[in-house]
Amino acid sequence: MHIVFFNRSYYPDQTATGQLLTDLCEDLVAVHGCRVTVVTGPPLLPSAPMQPARGRVVEKQTHHGVQMLRASGTRFDKRRFAGRAANYLSYFASACVAGLRLDRPDVIVALTDPPIIGLTAWMSSRRYRAPLVMAFNDLFPEVAALLPDFHSGSINAALQAVNRFLVQRAAVNIALGETMRQRLIDDKGAPPERTIIIPSWADTSAIVPGPRENAFRREHGLSGRFVVMHSGNLGLAQSLETIVDAAALLRDDPAIHVVFQGEGVSKAALQARVAQLGLANVSFLPFAPKARLGESFAAADVFIVSLQQGLAGYIVPSKLYGILAAGRPYVAAVESSCEVAALTRTHGTGLLATPGDAADLADRIRQFRADPALARRTGEAARTLALAFDRRTQVARYADVCRRVRAGQRTFAGSGDLTAPRERGLT
Repeated sequence: MHIVFFNRSYYPDQTATGQLLTDLCEDLVAVHGCRVTVVTGPPLLPSAPMQPARGRVVEKQTHHGVQMLRASGTRFDKRRFAGRAANYLSYFASACVAGLRLDRPDVIVALTDPPIIGLTAWMSSRRYRAPLVMAFNDLFPEVAALLPDFHSGSINAALQAVNRFLVQRAAVNIALGETMRQRLIDDKGAPPERTIIIPSWADTSAIVPGPRENAFRREHGLSGRFVVMHSGNLGLAQSLETIVDAAALLRDDPAIHVVFQGEGVSKAALQARVAQLGLANVSFLPFAPKARLGESFAAADVFIVSLQQGLAGYIVPSKLYGILAAGRPYVAAVESSCEVAALTRTHGTGLLATPGDAADLADRIRQFRADPALARRTGEAARTLALAFDRRTQVARYADVCRRVRAGQRTFAGSGDLTAPRERGLT
């Protein structure tokens, strides 16, 4: 079975979407015997390996058995709408060319980077008479509101129309959680019988509970500290300034240290805010190499998962699954309708805080600091829950969906293991 994926971010990118898609494609090849092609863009960091040759619209590359059609595109500053739009449109145009150069696929899967890439996938599905699967990582136009200089009713309407067009034509639509599935049905017009849930995942064999005092802590001067960590993309969706403000409220306890691990468009502004407040209890670290992810996760006493108010169901924080795998407690500063909140309430894997409320966030961190038994209990519950979101399980479900759409199945919701996690007792 030949599966073609369309998404701008893929190996060697370290964004959550790029890493998860890399996991998925490599396992489909190595474990499930599929042939996989990814129409991807240039690596987001110019210093990253596997840069395409200058002047080529599309370049063929291979990594771990997956063929990549590396479509060219710009890499302007994505903190502004103009730069982000140029990056999206240039990749979109090159991806359309790549879509004409495919070996005949059996199934075509489109993700949502950029939000219009599904149109390219749909055109390819028509050309090759292959079924289309839409896998939504986030929903537009709602997510576009995060850009501070973007306010366009006409573009919002166009993005909404694109989504409604695609969900009606896809053989199946995949959401990351129950709230996102309902958004697709209610807001985008997705057919319920063709809209299912496959959540993100973590590799529970690679990320395991480990000792707090380890080499990672020693290297970064964290030994003996109560480490509060935010790991992952430092973007616009996570309300990260609230974490900095919480750190300011916690500076009276010299043992508490807040660590931002990762990169993203908000990093410079966060660093400036830390400097402005004169905070010595905040550090910034780069992404940990994949081989050391388990060690870096083990170094935290408590994690923070946060999301801006109003984004529940439009974005699902994928960082949660690595935290669960590491068996670490967390504070979730998210709305009550968010998938993360549902898991936390049901399984006792962390504490909830009001999104955007620095004082409430600081209080929840102090609660874990003062109660080691609570931290241990929630961490153990987290590891137990992680096994339901293991990488092998979720990749197998993708493989199953692709086989079913290839065979012509048109009804999915309510069918066995493709039902919503909440219906199976996972949330």
